[in-house]
Amino acid sequence: MGKNKKKHNKDLVKTPDSWDSSIKMLTKDLSVKYGEVYGVKGVSLPIYNRKVTAFIGPSGCGKSTFLRALNRMHELSKNVTVSGEVLLDGDNIYAQGVNPVVIRRKIGMVFQKPTPFPTMSIFDNVVAGLKLVGIKDKKYLAEVCEKALTQAALFEEVKDRLSSLGGSLSGGQQQRLSIARALAIEPEVLLMDEPTSSLDPISSMKIEELIYQLKEHYAIVIVTHNMQQATRVSDNTAFFYLGELVEYDNTSNIFTNPSDQRTENYISGKFG
Repeated sequence: MGKNKKKHNKDLVKTPDSWDSSIKMLTKDLSVKYGEVYGVKGVSLPIYNRKVTAFIGPSGCGKSTFLRALNRMHELSKNVTVSGEVLLDGDNIYAQGVNPVVIRRKIGMVFQKPTPFPTMSIFDNVVAGLKLVGIKDKKYLAEVCEKALTQAALFEEVKDRLSSLGGSLSGGQQQRLSIARALAIEPEVLLMDEPTSSLDPISSMKIEELIYQLKEHYAIVIVTHNMQQATRVSDNTAFFYLGELVEYDNTSNIFTNPSDQRTENYISGKFG
């Protein structure tokens, strides 16, 4: 299956017995409904190993709704129905008997606003997920904390004050702390919902540099309203409009030679 295959046609869909190892996740006819209203309708889309996939489109077009379906976050909300399949290494994460808590450990999430636990120390913020599942080994927790903070490009800035409150950090540091917390549970996929929208330009650039480094180890999906950011950090881009996937291609093609007029209109600023 070529990486440059466009739109959400059925050629994108692989069955587990013919799974392409370059793909980490694959959605098959994925739909999300809020009551009787579709937030996302019939999306089939691959997410590649060690690549960054960006979701772009105007506000309310289904980007974040689709993102949250990738790790079963909608189950935490009432009156939301998800149909279709989401395959992780060929296995459907919505299959009967699959534990959503396990899925959320494999598929981490970083939200739009930094989400540190303000009354917990930097250290406890990072290892919160591990403590939640009963891990108490202090040496192991310390090793995980240092590794995660290093991966999040934050360790050198906070190594002498790990006992300080997470809420004492700057906004950019708090977002990197949130990323470190997601990395501490050793996910296989990292989902980021507009991770720089509340940050200043310098902090945003640090997050972008971090994303570029992290893709060596993870499949990363980022929702962004910033099209310049999408061109800088992503390998592939999906354009959503009115809850549907209009076009999917490598990022260069999307921004220089889109195949759908709606995509061209959006990236040229004619709407959105």
